Amino acid sequence: MRALLDTHAFLWWITACSQLSPRAREVISDGENQLFLSTASGWEIAIKARLGKLRLPDHFETFLSEQLAANAIDVLPVLMHHALHTYTLPDHHRDPFDRMLVAQAKLENLPILTADPQIASYPVQVIW
Repeated sequence: MRALLDTHAFLWWITACSQLSPRAREVISDGENQLFLSTASGWEIAIKARLGKLRLPDHFETFLSEQLAANAIDVLPVLMHHALHTYTLPDHHRDPFDRMLVAQAKLENLPILTADPQIASYPVQVIW
């Protein structure tokens, strides 16, 4: 299976947070699955860390790179067609990062591992 991690799913996985669902934990821990983290999630993490809304190690760029490698998570770049596709999405969700993840999931045919119920309003497969 190929799947896209929502930002919180990635953070909950690397911090062993109990909020991660058993199904999401199963998908992430299965070494046969190909997992992706969007560049948009990296941007979101950087913004939240800079604003003090998210506590990460001082050298969080290195920390995140190490976590991606240790957990065999590939980076999904934001491409122009992903960005432009957000225009076609209904306004179920106002968060630009989540809208980008929906566009990427739809165009790349990837289910999203997310606890966000608003994402399920879009024509993408949600795993939680």
